[in-house]
Amino acid sequence: MLYPLIRPALFSLDPEDAHRFTLAGLDVAHRLGLLGLLPRAAGKPVRVMGIDFPNPVGLAAGLDKDGAHINALAALGFGFIEIGTVTPRPQPGNPQPRMFRLPAAEAIINRMGFNNLGVDNLVRNVEASGFKGVLGINIGKNKDTPNEQAVDDYLACLDKVYGHARYVTVNISSPNTQNLRELQKDEALDALLSAIKHRQSELAQQHGQYVPVALKIAPDLDDAQIAAIAALLMMHRIDAVIATNTTISRDAVAGLPNADEAGGLSGSPVRAASTRVIAALAHHLRGEVPIIGVGGILSGADAAEKIAAGASLVQLYSGLIYRGPALVRECVQRLAR
Repeated sequence: MLYPLIRPALFSLDPEDAHRFTLAGLDVAHRLGLLGLLPRAAGKPVRVMGIDFPNPVGLAAGLDKDGAHINALAALGFGFIEIGTVTPRPQPGNPQPRMFRLPAAEAIINRMGFNNLGVDNLVRNVEASGFKGVLGINIGKNKDTPNEQAVDDYLACLDKVYGHARYVTVNISSPNTQNLRELQKDEALDALLSAIKHRQSELAQQHGQYVPVALKIAPDLDDAQIAAIAALLMMHRIDAVIATNTTISRDAVAGLPNADEAGGLSGSPVRAASTRVIAALAHHLRGEVPIIGVGGILSGADAAEKIAAGASLVQLYSGLIYRGPALVRECVQRLAR
């Protein structure tokens, strides 16, 4: 109820400053026990990837790249939290400014570029959190790692996060690392998934537990590309697919301030494209690989739309910027019906 009053002050700040200020404020509120006073919805548990989720509404990767705010974010009522994207080595990301609001469209453009403090730092944060809920860790490659060696970066991250995650997401769909999306193409994706599954099997034996692996894909795919990716997901027995990342399209925001900024567009304008990809995946996957739906969820109805299209779980990010924590409860309530 307070967020609509606070939002104008946050939106008067630079987006990255507002992001840091909000997360710091959540940490303080969590330590004081104030987040426990938030009204909660009775969630409907769901089992996906062999994991029991207390409710199907999760936090998407990108908001807490280094896993420094896990417990405070979980206290907002999410059924699961995904942190990252993390890379093997620390990197500053792209030059600032690199995040832009488009309030008229309830949208955000970012070109962050996997800014993070590296996988070792993330693992320390996860260990320090003591978090017992469902935690996903999203992994990527360093900017200066050529695509020919990208597999090495993903395997290095997988090795380090495997024992600390309930599932691991392989991010090959951010538009903000040059040529990263080339890894979605047939031969490159086939090689990457083969290497990931082989290492997953080795790590399962080593750790005595199987940790599922999900693949995160872009919304800017045509039907033939979606069909090809679905075939590879089934062939390699990938545990889930996350649809979708941000879009490079500007059709829905043409003419708005900041619309011409480079980067990935998220929020309301990506909703339809994300849902289209989910529906196409559901058609091709035939229930063999579960789908996690993300993109443009700003209401409980939007979350239900993703489920109706074929998703088993949903994730929020940009919607939180515009709606605040009440969005979590609204989505949990709607999906509990």
